[in-house]
Amino acid sequence: MKILRTDSKTFKDEFGELLKRGAMDIDGVSTIVSALLKEIRDGGNTAVKSQISKFDRWSPLSDDELLVSTDDMKKAYDNIDSKLRDAMQLAYNRIKAYHQKLMPKSWLDEEPNGIKLGQKVTPVDRAGLYIPGGKAAYPSSLLMNAVPAIVAGVKEIVVCTPAPDNELNELLLAACHLCKVTKVYKVGGASAIGAMAYGTGTIPKVDVITGPGNIFVATAKKLVYGEVNIDMIAGPSEIGILADEFARADFIAMDLLSQAEHDEMASSILITTSMDLANEVSSKVEQFLTTLSREEIARKSIGERGAIIVARSMSEAVELMNEIAPEHLEIMTKNPMDLLDSITHAGAIFIGENTPEPIGDYIAGPNHTLPTGGTAKFYSPLSVEHFIKKSSIIYMSKAGIDELGEACALIAHTEGLTAHEQSVRMRLK
Repeated sequence: MKILRTDSKTFKDEFGELLKRGAMDIDGVSTIVSALLKEIRDGGNTAVKSQISKFDRWSPLSDDELLVSTDDMKKAYDNIDSKLRDAMQLAYNRIKAYHQKLMPKSWLDEEPNGIKLGQKVTPVDRAGLYIPGGKAAYPSSLLMNAVPAIVAGVKEIVVCTPAPDNELNELLLAACHLCKVTKVYKVGGASAIGAMAYGTGTIPKVDVITGPGNIFVATAKKLVYGEVNIDMIAGPSEIGILADEFARADFIAMDLLSQAEHDEMASSILITTSMDLANEVSSKVEQFLTTLSREEIARKSIGERGAIIVARSMSEAVELMNEIAPEHLEIMTKNPMDLLDSITHAGAIFIGENTPEPIGDYIAGPNHTLPTGGTAKFYSPLSVEHFIKKSSIIYMSKAGIDELGEACALIAHTEGLTAHEQSVRMRLK
């Protein structure tokens, strides 16, 4: 694993390359995705089935074949190992409890003159969740997307997931049953995003689309934004770790690899003040790589997008990490809480040596759908906020309009909006 030093003359350029990390060529696939979306918008179910035949290697004979039966979901749930079922239930409960604390409230305040101002919080009617599928198992992604929607009070949840060769993962179906999701459709990629954004006759149009996906999914979400709301444009997974000389090299090495094994485009970066730790971590990474089931993927990720940076001070290390704005940030220092206030950009922050990033992926409670590629500077994790909308409430008493009306009319007059001005002045007579 390459080691960079901040006191090197070449560090600025090397760090600049790291900041590019898993950048996606959305412009490069936009033409392809735009064409797929237009087919869905114009052709509905017919286009969906045609694209499934083209990309997923099976051909639905009827519209009904797109929908997964609730019996199949219940059967999948009943058939999984009881310990795994209990683990999924525990994850569900913890995710729900955490997101309930995030739920904003409606409120209404009254001023002395009788004016009432407030906010009304209302869930969207229908949410669309995109969950990667096929032979891969991502029940955690279903939980992390469905539970906030449930807590928000969304009336109807629609799930789309690819089914290559008409095969679905049983764990995903079990998670759908656990979340009481009844509308699951076997369509993936840009096709799924288009189907949920426009509606197809069988797959209903939704109000918001959330969930992770590849570059085609990310591009499709970007292109349909405005037709529907979306959570974020997410790229490859990434982890940043801040550590001092007291940190354990074996913990750090395995945590770096926990992201590298996701994707060849994933990014794993350690910033430390200790050269000894840097060397030891590099050695441990090489040692652990040979034990991984996805060694080839992790090795390419670590080799091309992984790095260890040796900083001259912890304040410099924190400054660099804030510039990276990682999706996942682990703090492994002697007094990790001392650094929390100085962290300004991170999707999720994992504090202390007993808090590995995977604990957040599955069971801790906070959402694992997080901003990537530096977008933690302006995006937040997926939450109940993505499944609600807020309406402002204004009530003017007669005393209130008499008190504020003249100032309001004056501003309207200054802007040259006569009807605006007279609308207020009529009430002052």
